[in-house]
Amino acid sequence: MYRIVIADDHGLYRRGLRLALLAGIPNAEIFEASCFDAVVNLLEEQASIDLAILDLNMPGLVNQEVLSDVLSAYPDTRFAIVSGDDSRSEILTALSIGLHGYIVKSQKDEEVVLAVNEILAGRIYVPSLLSRTSADQRAYAALPSVKNPIRQRMGSSDLGRLTSRQRDVLKLMAEGYSNKEIARNLDIAEATTKIHAAAILRELGVRNRTEAAVLLQTWMSRNMN
Repeated sequence: MYRIVIADDHGLYRRGLRLALLAGIPNAEIFEASCFDAVVNLLEEQASIDLAILDLNMPGLVNQEVLSDVLSAYPDTRFAIVSGDDSRSEILTALSIGLHGYIVKSQKDEEVVLAVNEILAGRIYVPSLLSRTSADQRAYAALPSVKNPIRQRMGSSDLGRLTSRQRDVLKLMAEGYSNKEIARNLDIAEATTKIHAAAILRELGVRNRTEAAVLLQTWMSRNMN
């Protein structure tokens, strides 16, 4: 029996994808999650998740780089992106960080089932639209590069964008607790703590825990006045 997590903040899409997968893969056991925190909790609590299908735009998942930490923490689970964005750049980024597949929401049910079966069989799946014309590829290559636009627009006000679990972790990070101590304090696995800590640093656009603590203190000071 395959154990699959579907993570998307749109309940209607989750239910539709669930029905499509159960029709095409009858022996699947499917779990649903509406945010990144819920995904991490499922990976921690449920043994042997075979595949996690994650929506790029769900709450708590600021960018694809966060997923590299998840891949490292759960090497026996395969991970795929599901997104409405069919741009070549997003697909190539997903492949470059080690994700096992990229599914576009506009694909037909039978194509999605085929994609999931391919990934479960140990292969890498990319939609056929990746094979675009060489002209498209040249146009993509000619686009100006932007160095980490997410980091450039981060500030203390963005602390409000963290999930509740990320805020809990950040508070303890700012107090000087280690990952092991945070895990024990919040009753979560140390690997889960590392994932949240990495996501916090990327979300805030800071380089280390000290900078994150400074942002937290600034944010608290502004909101208390």
